[in-house]
Amino acid sequence: GEKEEEEKVLVSEQSWRPCPKARRKIRGCLEWVKRQLFRVGEDWYFLFILGVLMATISFMVDLLIARLYEAHRWLYQEVGDVLVLKYLSWVMYPTALAAFSTGFSQSITPYSGGSGIPELKVILTGVVLEDYLAIQNFGAKVVGLTCTLACGSTVFLGKLGPFVHLSAMAAAYLGKMRTSVTREYENKFKQNEMLVAAQAVGVATVFGAPISGVLLSIEVMSSHFAVRDYWRGFFAATCGAFMFRLLAVFNSEQRSLVPLSPLPETIAAIFKSDLRIDFPFDLLETFFFVILGVICGIVACAYLFCQRWLLAAVTKNRLTAKLLATDKPVYSVLVVLLLASVTFPPGLGQLMASRLTMKEYLTSLFDNRTWGVLVANASSAGDIPRTDPRGLWQDWDHPNATIFGTLAFFIVMKFWMLILATTLPLPAGYFMPIFVYGAAIGRLVGETVALLFPEGLSSEGTPRPIVPGGYALAGAAAFSGSVTHAISTALLVCEATGHLSHVLPVILAVLVANAITQKNQPSFYDGTIIVKKLPYLPPIRSRHMASYQVVVEEFMERHVVTLAKGDGFKEVLVALDASSDAEYPVVESAGSPALVGTVRRAQLVTFLQSHKHPQAPPGEKLAAAGTLGDNCAIEPIMLQLSPWTSLHQAHHLFELLKLQRIFVTRCGELVGAVSRAEVRRGHKRGGTGS
Repeated sequence: GEKEEEEKVLVSEQSWRPCPKARRKIRGCLEWVKRQLFRVGEDWYFLFILGVLMATISFMVDLLIARLYEAHRWLYQEVGDVLVLKYLSWVMYPTALAAFSTGFSQSITPYSGGSGIPELKVILTGVVLEDYLAIQNFGAKVVGLTCTLACGSTVFLGKLGPFVHLSAMAAAYLGKMRTSVTREYENKFKQNEMLVAAQAVGVATVFGAPISGVLLSIEVMSSHFAVRDYWRGFFAATCGAFMFRLLAVFNSEQRSLVPLSPLPETIAAIFKSDLRIDFPFDLLETFFFVILGVICGIVACAYLFCQRWLLAAVTKNRLTAKLLATDKPVYSVLVVLLLASVTFPPGLGQLMASRLTMKEYLTSLFDNRTWGVLVANASSAGDIPRTDPRGLWQDWDHPNATIFGTLAFFIVMKFWMLILATTLPLPAGYFMPIFVYGAAIGRLVGETVALLFPEGLSSEGTPRPIVPGGYALAGAAAFSGSVTHAISTALLVCEATGHLSHVLPVILAVLVANAITQKNQPSFYDGTIIVKKLPYLPPIRSRHMASYQVVVEEFMERHVVTLAKGDGFKEVLVALDASSDAEYPVVESAGSPALVGTVRRAQLVTFLQSHKHPQAPPGEKLAAAGTLGDNCAIEPIMLQLSPWTSLHQAHHLFELLKLQRIFVTRCGELVGAVSRAEVRRGHKRGGTGS
């Protein structure tokens, strides 16, 4: 009777909907279209959507930043010549934006601050960071980043890291959409494939450089890379970079409204430069490019050490730690107030070209003309207005200081200012600042070489003039590459500027700088991971024979909570109280510690809930007896270590398979376990850690 009533109810619920046959046909057509579209694989569509979406957001953010920055310039010019008003207009604008960026983003989610790349590196190793890739963080990060970048070169921060984080959040959300559309089970391997493509999209949509975007994301983010994910990264990055440059072309008609907008004019290159292609450098100049690489490597080591020290110091100091814990916007206001005061144009800012934006810094530093010659011919060059890209060099020419003085002062001051800015708890990227900083180092070296050899250098024949812009390219690639431990920055500068003529000396400088930095300091992102104490395995840098002699037995955890197949309610309860592990090893019996498999904590909790406590009242209707082996699914062990497995082998297994814990057996008997914490302890024992 009940079944007939239920059927009647179901029929009545379905019958009131109009046109059931038409709806069935439409549903059938939609299913057929979905099957045809996904015949080539659904990955293509979601990767295309990811690339186009992130490129559009990147372009819109750039457009909004340009408007906000022009508003700041207009305000600074409109207040007149009253010094106090000029100072207030220069300082209060970025201070208010930084305070809003910090307060807004932190009020929505605590995960929106900083770059995002260190945490994403940890996620890609298999560690689960709760809520870090939640789509709720997306809006907070976009709004906060826009306000941060609108502060301009005063705060001296970029957008690469946050866009990699934003791209990862979008990829995670698209992955969930894909599972709902295809009705497939969401697995970790598919999630990882989308995240790998997302990190390439993040780089490509900032620089418009798909090839170096993929390579840089692999170098910075991954210790091991699956080649099967290569095409995904390239396809998504190409879609993103192409869309980004296409939007810039469509927007070119409105560029007259925003002078010096930080957007590319054509689809050719992001940072315009006019380096000559014929004889870009002489063979003898390779010596100076090597010297530039050495300088960048040494400065990068000092930068990484000081940055890591300051990042730890602000969390330990009583005042700054309290501000960062309770009043983050106040800390941002104090830091930005200091930075803005130092860069005030009538003050010290006039020696640092502080009126320029981040893009204008690069455009001026990549100028192929020799500034020393331009200063000598200032009467003819002075007619070029500052709003023309060819006149930007005039901001570096101060009547009381030479070009060398302003460049050197910029390098010295921005060193500590950039380190201080990395402690700000707001959404910000740290790659573009070190890119500009390296270009300034290269420009100074190039101008110095041009001063020493005014006629140029030649290994044979007619001397060829020195091109300081080429040294700026090499400096930008070498310093940013050494700080991030990446080689692909050499290709990035060539792709972003559209010039491959200097690729050989640039790669040479990058290799030299990396050789120095990788030997002495962890990368910028690894250093942040160390300071934040994130669960990440440090890379093995030592290649001494002693490090290969460290074996698992020396650092494994010996006291492991185990269960036997014949254990009942009491033993399971004791084991769950003794530790909070996600899974427990199961042995044959208490007298025979042969490892049989593992059982998950959730299953043990279910086992306890379905069985009666020995001291429970007799009225409870639960199973009074039952063993673990009879009631729980014991999963077989797929991988186990020997006590004599080396630290290097264990480390590579954890990295390649993204493991969290491995059990150690001797002749099949359980003797211990190794987790990531034990592997890090083994690094310290063997002296192989960062």
